Amino acid sequence: MLINLVFWVFGFLQKPKYPKVPKLSTNQPPMKKILSTILALIILVGGYLYYLAGIKNQMPASENTAILEVAEGSDYESVMASLAALGIEPARWLFDPLATRMNFKREPMRSGRFELPESASMIGLIRHLRSAGQATVEVVLNNEREPTDVAGKVAKILSPDSTAFATVFEDASTLAELGLNRQTLQTIFIPNTYELYWDTNPRQFLERMKAEHDKFWDQNDRKSLAAEQGLRPVEVYTLASIVEKESLRPEERPRIAGLYLNRLRQGILLQADPTVVFANRIFDVGRVLFRHLEIDSPYNTYKYTGLPPGPIAMASPGSLDAVLNPEDHDYLFMCAVGDGSGKHNFAKTNAGHAR
Repeated sequence: MLINLVFWVFGFLQKPKYPKVPKLSTNQPPMKKILSTILALIILVGGYLYYLAGIKNQMPASENTAILEVAEGSDYESVMASLAALGIEPARWLFDPLATRMNFKREPMRSGRFELPESASMIGLIRHLRSAGQATVEVVLNNEREPTDVAGKVAKILSPDSTAFATVFEDASTLAELGLNRQTLQTIFIPNTYELYWDTNPRQFLERMKAEHDKFWDQNDRKSLAAEQGLRPVEVYTLASIVEKESLRPEERPRIAGLYLNRLRQGILLQADPTVVFANRIFDVGRVLFRHLEIDSPYNTYKYTGLPPGPIAMASPGSLDAVLNPEDHDYLFMCAVGDGSGKHNFAKTNAGHAR
């Protein structure tokens, strides 16, 4: 509109093609002088608007990078409130029309986590929030025992809350589409550090974890190694979770894995204390007692042969590879040394174990 007015004034100042009208009074200022004044005012106002919108820095002085987080489903006013909380308060009478004209203002607003530039005009800020790539966050998975623990951890880092994650983690149809169920869901979580977008939703998170799981199993011939042990990847993970909880000493894990594989092949009860801990939900217990062995649960390997229906913990790559590359021996029994070192004694017979 301002530009159109400027062009109109310039057109008006062009030499007329009709006879000039005689001046009615010599006391009136010339028309060209009035129009020149109007034009000067238009230019001044236009220049000021250009300065506000396209030049003036809207960002507050700060040593830290400003981060704007826009949750999924947010409206325009909530985004403006978040900017204000960061000390960014552009003149709304000018910013709002610009946001509309530049297709930034919409319902709902674009979600994500955005690192804001150190300096930006109104136009630059709008362009950044409208088109710039999102900043990622790091999600570290290492020792979360169950999917509910994973949900709680990632909810502290990503936008959706833990309830949203837990709901999807328990949805049978979603899990079935990924080839999983509630007991085997934990097997897709490979301990590592993952870069994700802050607004990643629970379904997208599971899809990413499944892709990382598949990539892990495609490496180092792991699928073939699992087949050599007569196990599927989900079974390898389940056994590896037991190995993980049996020993804190990585050098012992291939030997422990070999022991449990020997028991599986001979149809002997695994009798793994960590599975009893899981079945009883006594994660802070210092020692498994005889009364704990009485629980009737498919996770109680003192009562049921074979592997439990799913993992009892998150298995590290080291424990997974220990199951895939077990030590070749005839051991069937083990017990802790008892000196606080975390080491175990191993035996081939029950008599040796008793000694």
